Amino acid sequence: MNVRGSKAFVTGANRGIGRELVKALLDAGAAKIYAAARDAASFGDTCDMDMSKVVHVELDITNQQQIERAARGAHDVDLLINNAAVLEFDEATAVAAQVARLQFDVNVWGAFGMTRAFIGAGGPPDLQAVATILSLIALRNAPAMAAYSASKAAAWSFTQSFRESLRPRGIAVHAVFPGAVDTDMLAPVQMQKASPLAVAQAIVAGIQAGRENIYPDSQSMQWVNSQRQASFS
Repeated sequence: MNVRGSKAFVTGANRGIGRELVKALLDAGAAKIYAAARDAASFGDTCDMDMSKVVHVELDITNQQQIERAARGAHDVDLLINNAAVLEFDEATAVAAQVARLQFDVNVWGAFGMTRAFIGAGGPPDLQAVATILSLIALRNAPAMAAYSASKAAAWSFTQSFRESLRPRGIAVHAVFPGAVDTDMLAPVQMQKASPLAVAQAIVAGIQAGRENIYPDSQSMQWVNSQRQASFS
């Protein structure tokens, strides 16, 4: 799709990749961006953005009533980006059930509910594309992030189903697989990390180019290239 002139809705837009996605969309010429977060007060400093094009939306994506209200209110949206996520570090042998459920509630059912609402009868009539920010560990489990890995794998499976179901309607469905990104979420992990802005710019470029699966940083690209090479060996 052509990002220039588009109207986008971004969840988890108050920090990390989500905040940089708002910047990247503005830089790419988006006409309007609904920037959603559970707490509108958490948006903080936005002086480096053209706020005449940004609408802040308070939205808890675990609340289906709020999701449906957001879909009705953002009637002009043609691009939905499911970015909101939560991460807790723990192995499968130790993670508390309620902690695992929270990650599934946000990372799986939140993205599922948003997509269903925005493609439904009460959602925007001219939706052209849905992009869900997954993770490289949707494809390769990280035992220290057991529930997060499982939730992202489940979200990837739903994304594939949405892709096939929405193809006849002309709605593109993008899956995004970033590696380690320098955000608050991964602050405890000491390793080389990609810039959130560079990742956001690569995501927007991938949507613009129509790539179904987007690998927006060197770590994710190296991994997918290694998998391709292995399949030919």
